Amino acid sequence: MRHSIKKQFATIFILLMTGAIILCWILNTLFLEKYYIQNKQKVLNDAYKKINMASNLGSITSNAFGIEMQKVCSKYSISMIIVDADTSTKMVSGENPDVLSRKLQDNLFSQYQGKENILEQTDMYVIKNSIDHGTQLEYIEMWGILDNGNLFLIRTAIEGIRDSVAISNRFLMYAGILVSIGSGLLIWIITKKITEPIQELAGISEKMTHLDFEAKYVGKSKNEIAVLGAHINQLSDTLESTISELKTANNELRNDIARKDEIDKMRKEFLSNVSHELKTPIALIQGYAEGLNEGINDDDESREFYCDVIMDEAKKMNIMVKKLLDLNQLEFGQDGINMECFDIVALIKMYIQSADILIKQSEATVIMEQMEPIFVWADEYKTEEVFNNYFSNALNHINGEKILRISMVCYDKIVRINIFNTGIPIPEESISRIWEKFYKVDKARTREYGGSGVGLSIVKAIMESMNQKYGVHNCVDGVEFWFELETK
Repeated sequence: MRHSIKKQFATIFILLMTGAIILCWILNTLFLEKYYIQNKQKVLNDAYKKINMASNLGSITSNAFGIEMQKVCSKYSISMIIVDADTSTKMVSGENPDVLSRKLQDNLFSQYQGKENILEQTDMYVIKNSIDHGTQLEYIEMWGILDNGNLFLIRTAIEGIRDSVAISNRFLMYAGILVSIGSGLLIWIITKKITEPIQELAGISEKMTHLDFEAKYVGKSKNEIAVLGAHINQLSDTLESTISELKTANNELRNDIARKDEIDKMRKEFLSNVSHELKTPIALIQGYAEGLNEGINDDDESREFYCDVIMDEAKKMNIMVKKLLDLNQLEFGQDGINMECFDIVALIKMYIQSADILIKQSEATVIMEQMEPIFVWADEYKTEEVFNNYFSNALNHINGEKILRISMVCYDKIVRINIFNTGIPIPEESISRIWEKFYKVDKARTREYGGSGVGLSIVKAIMESMNQKYGVHNCVDGVEFWFELETK
């Protein structure tokens, strides 16, 4: 792969390691010599303190002190000489005493001062860079007067420091090259082991894009990649199963759609035909009934009876036709939904007041909780029609204690309106069918109060047109219908 993770990992690690080695080499070159010089300066100060203390104690000429200073001189590659006021040597270590003595005298008489760089100076001593005019080697020198009046000189060669820095840099360079090559190979091998499972997973996922679910990840490690591989295997099985189910469901859906289209077409043609065919008979029935009522029949009692029956039937048929027409418009989408914000509590209270006569005729007790206004988004006219159908249905089927209870529950920007009535529960086999057109649970009772079997179908069509939920469930002592609306 052009943008392989293996190459990226290896390149990044090698560059980082090479950069770190180069940075160390640069730091060594720039600062290591200065660091050594500062360290040597500290060594000279420590040696001066020891010599000064020994001179004050009078032990400067003792064997013990001489051995100790020899160790210091050998360890730190320094030379020293101490002379008294008569230029007699009190102690010497390291180089030729004559050379050290002459250098001390040069410092005392300030010869070659222009070529010297003073590093530190006090009333008792001076530390400086100096060049030996005999050997042309560069030294760090410390000379001055001890507390007892003796003169001293301590010095160490800088060339050794520079040589050490050069050796250190060369070693670092050679070691860096070897480490970079070795680590590069090691990183390449490690990244290869890491990326091989990833490449395997990439191959499996590519096959999955072509709906090939046969390939499976078989890695035996227990790291994150193995977990990912196991999940991809599960995903592959799930996708294969789901696609199989989808194909089966799609095939069934096509058949269902074909059957549904045919059934819907038959139902709509039926409703359209029924609506059209019943208009004329209803008009004729009403016309004859009014004629009879005006005295066409000589038998008043018989005439009034038939007139009442004809007019009552005509009224029922007219209501049914109106409902069928409304339902037809809803199903064909010809009756648009006008979404507006209104108080559902106020709408229900007003409806109950207008239905007071019907409530008294049914001898029902209507119970409604006192609630604050609840504003909803819906078609106000159609919402009232839904509530009207539920409320009328409850009054027509109320029984027992004859209680009709209205309650509301709010949750997640939704309000559910419940209409409960005491009475006989709906048979379980009929609950799913009561929303069908013309379906009647108790045909005799429906005929008794003039029901058409279309009211709940209208509820279904209205609620689905507003994309809201509705339903019914049996209670211990009655039935409760409900529908939901979106709150403001």
